[in-house]
Amino acid sequence: MFGVVLWSDIEDRKAVIWCEDHGDLAFYSKTEEACLSEVALDAGDLVQFDLSVDRHLRFAHNPRLVSEGVYPNLADSLVPANAAPQARRGSAEILPFKPRESESATTASGPEEVVRAF
Repeated sequence: MFGVVLWSDIEDRKAVIWCEDHGDLAFYSKTEEACLSEVALDAGDLVQFDLSVDRHLRFAHNPRLVSEGVYPNLADSLVPANAAPQARRGSAEILPFKPRESESATTASGPEEVVRAF
């Protein structure tokens, strides 16, 4: 799988990766074994990695740097999924509802009279 690193912490050796399939994000945490193959991941890096799923979470394993710093501002440009679009003030004209002539002339006291009016 290919992806772009959105966030990384060098001290904790962790990263969050946006996957090419636009599914859930993948989480990477460098283990002691992986420290031997030192790969430093920074935000904006294009990486290739193995993917596993455990308890509905996606995990990146064995990341390989494809290109460094290709998308440095990607995380800042993403819009949260729950963000509502901003309404423009003064952009709509509100029209009052006027009753139809047939509705205003009919004063029904029950469902039968409404049916007969139409």
